[in-house]
Amino acid sequence: MDEPDEIEQQVIEVCQGCGASLVEMPIVEWQCAQVHDVVPIEIRVKEHQVAVKQCVCCGQRNQAAFPVGVTNRVQYGSRLRSLIVYLMDYQLLPSARVQELLSEVLGCSLSEGTLYETRQACFELLEVVEAGIFEALQQAEVAHFDETGLRVNGKLMWLHVASTQALTYYFIHPKRGSEAIDAMDILPQFEGTSVHDGWRSYALYGCVHALCNAHHLRELRFLVERYQQGWAEQMMTLLVTMKTSVEQAQAQGQTQLSAETITQFEAQYQDLIATGMKLNPANPVANARGRPKQTPARNLLERLETHQAEVLRFIHDFRVPFDNNQAERDIRMMKLKQKISGGFRSAAGAQFFGRIRGYLSTLKKQGHRLLDALEQLFLGHPISLNLQPE
Repeated sequence: MDEPDEIEQQVIEVCQGCGASLVEMPIVEWQCAQVHDVVPIEIRVKEHQVAVKQCVCCGQRNQAAFPVGVTNRVQYGSRLRSLIVYLMDYQLLPSARVQELLSEVLGCSLSEGTLYETRQACFELLEVVEAGIFEALQQAEVAHFDETGLRVNGKLMWLHVASTQALTYYFIHPKRGSEAIDAMDILPQFEGTSVHDGWRSYALYGCVHALCNAHHLRELRFLVERYQQGWAEQMMTLLVTMKTSVEQAQAQGQTQLSAETITQFEAQYQDLIATGMKLNPANPVANARGRPKQTPARNLLERLETHQAEVLRFIHDFRVPFDNNQAERDIRMMKLKQKISGGFRSAAGAQFFGRIRGYLSTLKKQGHRLLDALEQLFLGHPISLNLQPE
């Protein structure tokens, strides 16, 4: 049991058996039960007074300095401001619900303008921090990339993510493809291994590539359930077996699979593709665009064959994961946000969210307490992040 902050004792004065008085009887022992509760929360007003003195020699008026962060005659403190950002950009609450929560819990009425100004201040304070995350991702050995749609003032835009196990960077752009990736400016400078899905825009960049096998497993499962493709089920089994072999080797302290094991896996992979190709021959008839329309099975087979190196990168390099789940987890919250509070009313609000959320995600990955880190940011002492390339 925890050390109590308060003790309340209950005494007994009458015997429950015979009714005799127990007033003078000594207490044999105490039976204890603890209740954990929240103390009443309220806004505290702290007034900072700085002394003003006039020099008797020259007449100069001299004023002491206000603490860092105290810039107005009346303002909200760093802890409340950090709570506003935490509720809106981490818990994804819309502004009206944040106003209601603060009114109910703290008894303070904040305007929507105050919420907006607080997030804008946080956004501006994070400019240098975000630049550090951006540079670290450019230099990472392995990084994950993905994108998803979001609504800004009723129009479709795209949230792009670049991330590792320790870093997250978000970028919002009207486009999904190479124009947005170029503007984001991580992949154009990237020399490590880029892990992503099969979206063709990613393949335009000269880094090493690794494709997400979670996507392949989903496509293979579809072919098994919809078209009863036996080779697809065997390919699923083979990919999972490869993944298990890598995990077992890593658990044993190994840094690579044996050349013989890799050769066997690649031979099985190629045999299954050859089997699938025979069962799903190419369609030679061109469509209106001048290209033959292929079946889903044939399309997947051709992709697995053409991009074998990218599909099997994870068995050659243990730094490369089996899938792109890291980026998918980092970007999934945007769908959740849109379910909870809808889209953004302005491009500026979307930009605020992208930078702040990237910082909060990075803090979380590195084990920092979010509210404490935000408070230190508003106080002018942002915590040090681990920005070493992974």
